[in-house]
Amino acid sequence: MPRGFAVWSLAHHREETTVHDHRKLGRELGLFDSDPLIGAGLPYWLPDGAVLRHTLEEYIRGVERQAGYRHVYSPVLGKRELYEISGHWSHYSEDMFPPMDLGGEQVVLRPSLCPHHALIYRSRAHSYRELPLRIAELGGMYRAELSGVLGGLTRVRAIQLNDAHIFCTLDQAVDEARAALELIRLAYRALGIRPARYRLSLPGEGGKYVAAPEMWQRAGALLTEVLDRSGLAYESVAGEAAFYGPKIDVQVADSAGRESTLSTVQIDFHQPERFDLHYIGPDSARHRVVMVHRSILGSMERAVAHLIEQHGGAFPAWLAPTQLVVLPISEAELPQAAELVRRCGAAGLRAELSGPELGSLGARVRAARLVPYQAVIGAREAAADQVALRLRDGRRLPARPAAEVLARVGALVDAHRAELWDTDDTDDAA
Repeated sequence: MPRGFAVWSLAHHREETTVHDHRKLGRELGLFDSDPLIGAGLPYWLPDGAVLRHTLEEYIRGVERQAGYRHVYSPVLGKRELYEISGHWSHYSEDMFPPMDLGGEQVVLRPSLCPHHALIYRSRAHSYRELPLRIAELGGMYRAELSGVLGGLTRVRAIQLNDAHIFCTLDQAVDEARAALELIRLAYRALGIRPARYRLSLPGEGGKYVAAPEMWQRAGALLTEVLDRSGLAYESVAGEAAFYGPKIDVQVADSAGRESTLSTVQIDFHQPERFDLHYIGPDSARHRVVMVHRSILGSMERAVAHLIEQHGGAFPAWLAPTQLVVLPISEAELPQAAELVRRCGAAGLRAELSGPELGSLGARVRAARLVPYQAVIGAREAAADQVALRLRDGRRLPARPAAEVLARVGALVDAHRAELWDTDDTDDAA
């Protein structure tokens, strides 16, 4: 049986209820799993899950490249001193793993990419003509989450973060933060994600925040301007800010109605001060740079968890682990079916063959109901190099040339379209 079809036969679960638990469904779909020998909060990705994650990562990188970001890599370790400078050690150490002693120095697994990117910026002199400078990374970081809160992909200890930092002038900060919100909305459309609400997260009572009232007020005022100019309804919530500044949180809701933060935008004056980040202005003097933090999809783990629950395994076609299943009616059409799978691969489409040895055509159709496209090949289609395409939503297309089908499916996938077909030339489902 082709990869994934056994678990995809649980499509009836998707029809019976719209409530999905990603921890259960993700394992049934063969996307991820865990093992006590690896440890709690450290899931591993199975082949279909790895395809999904890789496709999502490549999409995000492409979106960022088009928006003028340059990608970097930075190590997942850093000296304790780095996080003392950034403020993480004094404000966030309870969530960090203990230091490791190496050659007389203490190093830690990073809880954040921000300090590394600050040092990347600081490694070269910058003129105002270079700004805004946008750097992005899909990088690993680690949080010492307590065992009692770990679960599935939403609360993990090893995180792959879609992170970026924009180094800009004060006058550029609002426009850069607004542009980041637009990237978030673009990605949500492609992924079929519906934000529950936008939240302006402000400091609350207690000592977990950097003591700099003027900085907080200035950053909060700029983020309020960003939201107002973007025309977004939002709520201001105290106690949800990062330790170094306020932020815009894009909230999503899971199948049980529980909210979590998926995407964030922040304007930061704290770390540029701590790391002495500056640029040379038109007056040839040094000026303090502003640091805009933004994450389009947050962590890959939480993003995939939300996508599993929102779509119930029926992912947008461009993201689906298998995009097209080829269904020969009998063994006589197997050669043509295998050739079509090969052509799909050459065209960049992820396809699988489901032959008659796996059961009746009806049984195979039901087993592959989460696959966006089902290409049926009977004797007439095989003789004419055609396929009769079934769409996941139940629509059927008249038989047409296989080359045309692959071209049109490929165009929809390449465009990251949510629609399964771009015309209405379909027959009603039988």
